[in-house]
Formats: sequence, structure tokens, C-alpha cells
Amino acid sequence: MLVRIDPSSDVPIFEQVAGSIRADMVTGHIRPGDKLASARQLAASLQVNLHTVLRAYQLLRDEGLVDMRRGRGAVATPAAGTLSHLRSEILELAHKALALGMPPDALAALVRDSLRDGAD
Repeated sequence: MLVRIDPSSDVPIFEQVAGSIRADMVTGHIRPGDKLASARQLAASLQVNLHTVLRAYQLLRDEGLVDMRRGRGAVATPAAGTLSHLRSEILELAHKALALGMPPDALAALVRDSLRDGAD
């Protein structure tokens, strides 16, 4: 698992950490049952506060992608496997949007708005 962050980004570091792990799940680099690096190890390697990594792991737990247990650490759940299955559908949608001349940011906003509207 290789987590990348950009300290100069406006995106909070905990969201970058969670996003990087989520991306590894989408590509299949992290599969259900895989143990994630300990929060302490990841914080040390990224040179960030331990609580930043714990917040990222908690976010992933709240999304159902990670199970956290004392003494066992963080483990990818079966839901992590569904992300990799969605990858081909996401790529197909992205290619269609690009063919229509829609920039990636507009597509992302459309998806966000659609999810928000669907939650009502």
C-alpha cells in the first residue's frame, strides 16, 4: 500500500489518505481481508500526526470499507472488493463524458449532485 499526500493541497490530509487507500481498493491493490498498515506506521512514513491517519481510517470505517479492531488493526472489508468491480463502469462513464466534451471536474460535480439528489 503506497499512500500519497500533497501537503500543499487544499484537501485535508486525512481525506487525501482515505482517498489514496480508496483508490487502491478500486484498482484491486487492496482486496477484502487485506490488513492495512498500522496507523502509527503510516503516520510515521507520511510524517503526519497519528490522529490524522486514525481519522482517515475512521472515515473508511464509516463508509464500510475498513473494519477496525483493537489488536487486529484495520482490515479491508468485503465492500472494498465491490469498488474494484465498479472500476470498469466508472471508466466507461468517464470515457463517455470525455467524448461529449465534459471536463472531469464537471463529471465529478454531476455525480456528487446526483448522489445528493438521490439521498432526498
